[in-house]
Amino acid sequence: MTNPEPTKSKKIRVLSGMRPTSKLHLGNLMGALENWKKYEKEEAFYMIADWHALTTEYDSHTPIRENVIEVAIDFLAGGLDPEQSTIFIQSRVKEHTEMALLLSMITPLSWLERNPTYKDQIQELKEKDLHTHGFLGYPVLQAADILLYKANVVPVGEDQLPHLELTREIARRFNHLYGALFPEPDASLTTVAKLPGTDGRKMSKSYGNAIYLSDSPEAVDNKVMQMVTDPARRKREDKGHPEVCPVYFYHKIFNASQQETVARECREALRGCVDCKREMAAGLKKFHAPIYERRQKFAAKKSEVLGILEVGNRKATEIAAKTMEQAREAVGI
Repeated sequence: MTNPEPTKSKKIRVLSGMRPTSKLHLGNLMGALENWKKYEKEEAFYMIADWHALTTEYDSHTPIRENVIEVAIDFLAGGLDPEQSTIFIQSRVKEHTEMALLLSMITPLSWLERNPTYKDQIQELKEKDLHTHGFLGYPVLQAADILLYKANVVPVGEDQLPHLELTREIARRFNHLYGALFPEPDASLTTVAKLPGTDGRKMSKSYGNAIYLSDSPEAVDNKVMQMVTDPARRKREDKGHPEVCPVYFYHKIFNASQQETVARECREALRGCVDCKREMAAGLKKFHAPIYERRQKFAAKKSEVLGILEVGNRKATEIAAKTMEQAREAVGI
């Protein structure tokens, strides 16, 4: 089951998170944060998953601790309200690692080896040595994250669905072995699955093609003007194919009222790519400006951000510790 809607009668519990491998970009905002915000009237827990960051960055000297603060600032700049949602740091809630160890005892190795995301990332990140226990067991830690809070709903991207299904399988196996403790969580998919980067590939820090929430309006302008367009349209008079153009994809999101006009004029060669980029940049900057301004304010008040995280860590620990005690009792430890 996917995309359960928030309910007005009984609150549902929601859990999701992001790895602090860098500051957040527009792809993270549209692919996750915008989905998260619609659950803020529920019991929402949003974590900065620093243990997960180590699964691929253990030898890259990525400044994870510093990135945790930057991601927290991006969460707030993107519109998460700490009065409505619990924002916390995964590693500051010790029960995450204990639950992951417990669940690893009952998770068949074959379940992890068949995970398509595992195989895809091994292939995609060839430059990294990912043949580690931590990387293979990433979905078990993810299951621990979710089940600790007995989450009913997990906002995820499509690429995370196999991991969530594994969480459901682990929950079923635990409940079968030790008694009903964990609900099987449902997925809530975002409406913008993948935002293309400036080079047309999926937006990613590792590809160097991202527009960040921390980018100034001038930086946004510069990046938009460097974006690739329809590769078949070499001259101004060539008719375009907006359906394959990353710039048009952005028009559909940030300049929606004009998307049909943009598509028609592109197909009929009535507008050039430079003009198309400028118009899109105007819509994008209008959307991006308040986020950038909020980010500047929070970046100047890091002690306040740390205070929000401390409050979130305590609230998350209170829930996680109770669940962990129940799990220990169930297995007889």
